[in-house]
Amino acid sequence: MTASLRVDLSGRTALVTGGSRGLGLQMALAFAHAGADVAVSSRKLYACEAVAADIRALGRRSLAVAAHVGDWAQLDALVERVHGEWGRIDILVNNAGMSPVQPSSAATEEALFDKVLAVNFKGPFRLAAQVAQRMVQGDGGSIINISSLGAISPVPGIIPYACSKAALNAMTIGMAKEFAPKVRVNTISPGMFATDIAQHWSDPQGLLQGIPMGRFGSPHEIVGAALYLASDASSYTTGANIAVGGGIDSPR
Repeated sequence: MTASLRVDLSGRTALVTGGSRGLGLQMALAFAHAGADVAVSSRKLYACEAVAADIRALGRRSLAVAAHVGDWAQLDALVERVHGEWGRIDILVNNAGMSPVQPSSAATEEALFDKVLAVNFKGPFRLAAQVAQRMVQGDGGSIINISSLGAISPVPGIIPYACSKAALNAMTIGMAKEFAPKVRVNTISPGMFATDIAQHWSDPQGLLQGIPMGRFGSPHEIVGAALYLASDASSYTTGANIAVGGGIDSPR
């Protein structure tokens, strides 16, 4: 099942990181269904190419570009590639990330800590900054950062992850002010979604007890918020943090 809203993104281009699976895949396909051309990026080129083929089958243009989000040089090359092909990026979704679970804070290794911060915050910061400055020089655009409700209510085991997403939330507010009025910068904070990551949850039934709606989200249920923020429907929305988590603790 694919959720959609009646929005028109015809003539616009989108770049979605982590767009080959999970929530990123659903957003990439939704933008294409709404009329946008979509560049799909992740570490694995073959996975991006499969999604790009599906987007082209919908009659839209698509690019598949392999890039490691934690590497600034690769992100700069990614922006250059999309601009070189299409001359613009109207919508950026910073979706790629990692969420390792650690036995304790004391047992967290420095290399893993640095990797989590690089992928979840440093990379999105660089990519948003590079894209936003080009948007400002052109017709503007929308940047959507995919955070987590774990940044609002951190729990043991995911503290470095939660901190990296909290930094992303702060980045959204700062960049919304820096690049206004031509660029809108917003956050979506998902709760617990039944993506491939859910296979590693140790106590899924226990997790359900903390969700008022009593179930995990299906990946397609991220689409409504993404289409809203990508489209002119959110023309007066910037610096916002939209929770999509079935009622668990939301941004205040």
